[in-house]
Amino acid sequence: QVQLVESGGGLVQAGGSLRLSCAASGRTFSSYAMGWFRQAPGKEREFVAAISWSGGRISYANSVKGRFTISRDNAKNTVYLQMNSLEPEDTAVYYCAAGVVAGALNTPRTSSEYAYWGQGTQVTVSS
Repeated sequence: QVQLVESGGGLVQAGGSLRLSCAASGRTFSSYAMGWFRQAPGKEREFVAAISWSGGRISYANSVKGRFTISRDNAKNTVYLQMNSLEPEDTAVYYCAAGVVAGALNTPRTSSEYAYWGQGTQVTVSS
């Protein structure tokens, strides 16, 4: 079992930055691939970024590539999402997720591949 708690959301102007954190419980954090997803009002949950359990591979949605950076600190059981150059279209509830996947370089991009989810943190970008 893994419990995930996101933090760092808030209200920011377009062009600004936020850093989301996701703290995980449990001693096996380093064995999980970690992902960030987001869901805007009236829209489906969508993939944002993922990092393999080894940290050796990272994957991004095209919409955030070059603006967002995912990273993990296995010693702190924490995964981060640094978001720069935020746009109003980035407004959503952001969720972190943990999944047990085969392969040290696997970066799952679909929500069904993740077994554990946080409660979400709201990010609002004003124009």
